[in-house]
Amino acid sequence: MAFRFIHTADIHLDSPLRSLALRNPELAELIGSATRQAFSRVIDLCIDERVDALLIAGDLYDGDQTSMKTARFLAGELGRLAKAGIGAFIIRGNHDALSRISRELVLPDLVKLFGGRPEHVLIDRGPGEKPVAIHGLSFAQPTAPESLLPKYRQAIPDAINIGIMHTSLGGAEGHDAYAPCSPAELQATGFHYWALGHIHKRSVTTRPDSTGAIVMPGMPQGRDINEDGAKSVTLVSIAEDGAVNLEERHTSLAEFARVSINAEGLTEWSDLAGAMTTALKQARDQSASPELVVRLAISGATPLAWRMRRDSDLLLTEAEERAAQTGAVWIEKLDIDCTPPKAAATSSSDPLHELRALMDSAILGSDGYGTALAGLAETLQAQLPADLRDLFGTDEAATRSRLSRLAREGADDVLARLQAASGSGSEPS
Repeated sequence: MAFRFIHTADIHLDSPLRSLALRNPELAELIGSATRQAFSRVIDLCIDERVDALLIAGDLYDGDQTSMKTARFLAGELGRLAKAGIGAFIIRGNHDALSRISRELVLPDLVKLFGGRPEHVLIDRGPGEKPVAIHGLSFAQPTAPESLLPKYRQAIPDAINIGIMHTSLGGAEGHDAYAPCSPAELQATGFHYWALGHIHKRSVTTRPDSTGAIVMPGMPQGRDINEDGAKSVTLVSIAEDGAVNLEERHTSLAEFARVSINAEGLTEWSDLAGAMTTALKQARDQSASPELVVRLAISGATPLAWRMRRDSDLLLTEAEERAAQTGAVWIEKLDIDCTPPKAAATSSSDPLHELRALMDSAILGSDGYGTALAGLAETLQAQLPADLRDLFGTDEAATRSRLSRLAREGADDVLARLQAASGSGSEPS
C-alpha cells in the first residue's frame, strides 16, 4: 500500500498586517485570520484524505512572536490531527528559530518536532510493506549560510526515504539565501522525496522514471499582493516500487490578484465603471479561492486621466461597489497610471500642459531634485519601525525607482487639482 502524506510549509501563522489594516478594517480582519483558516483547511484535508502523515517544512510562525494564542491554536489543530491517528513531522525554519513560543509549545504525542541535530524517524508498516524513514533537521539559529545537506544521514536501505529541509535552493528573488543546495545534490541522496520549504512559490522537480521528487509546495495562504495567486499544499503518494504521485490541492481562503484595465480611448466615467465590472468578473471567474483580493491598475491615454486622479477617492468607491456586486471580491489598492491623449498633452494653449512639460524637463529629472527627494526619504525611514523601513525599497536601485514613481504620481496629483481649480474639469456622473 502506498504511503500518503500532505506536504506544506511557510504557514506564517498570524503574520502582522501593515498598511492594509489602515485602509479597510473588514479586509484587514479577513486577511488577518486567513493564515489560521488556511491551516485549519490543511488539517481538514489530512483528515478527509485519511493520509498517513502531515509534513511541515518550516516557518509555522512569522518571527519573534510572544502571543500564546497562536501556540494554543496550533496545539489545538495538531490535536485534531492526532485524534484522527495522523502523525505530524515538523522542522523549524528561519522564522521559527526567532519565535519564543515555538520552544514553549507542548505538542501532542503524534507530533515529531525535529531538533537542531539531524535525526530520522523509522515508521514500521504492515507485513510486506517497506518502512518509511523521515529525515529532518531544524534551524537552530535564524541564519544558515552553509548547506545543511551533508548533515543528513544517508538513505536507509530497503526503506522509503523522505527528507524535510528548509532551504533557498539556488536562490530566489525576494528570499535570502538559507541552507543553499541544488536539486542535483538532493537527487544524488537517493531519497524518494524531498519536502522543502522557504520559497513561497510552488516548484516541482521529478526524475524521468517518477521514482523521486523534490517539491517546494509554496504556502497555503498568501499574505499580500506580492504573494498573489491561489495557494496550495501537495498530496503525495509513494508506492512500494518507489513511484511518486503528486497532487496540488488549493487551500487559500483569500487569493491576491493584480487586475489591469486599459482605459485607452475611454471618454465617459460610466465606460470606466463598466470596464471595472468586466475585469473584476473575469478575475473572479479565474480565481480558485473563496475570496479574491484585487489590486486594480488602470493605465492608458484617456481624457479621463486627470479627472481619475483628482477624484481617486470616488473612483476607489466605485471600484469597491463593483467588487461588492461581483461577490467575494475586495479592492486592496487602486493604481492610476493614465495620461491625457497625446494631442491634448502637446497643446500649447493650456498653461497646465506647459507646467507639466516644465515639471518633466526641469524638475523631476534633475539631480538636485533627486538628491533632495532621497534626503527626505532617508529622514522618514529613520523614524519608521525597523520592519517598515523597506517600504521605499530594499536596495539603492529599488529605492530610486520607487521614489521616482512617487514623485511622478505626486506631480500628476498636483496638476489634477490645479485643473479642477481652474474650472476645466467636470464632476463624474
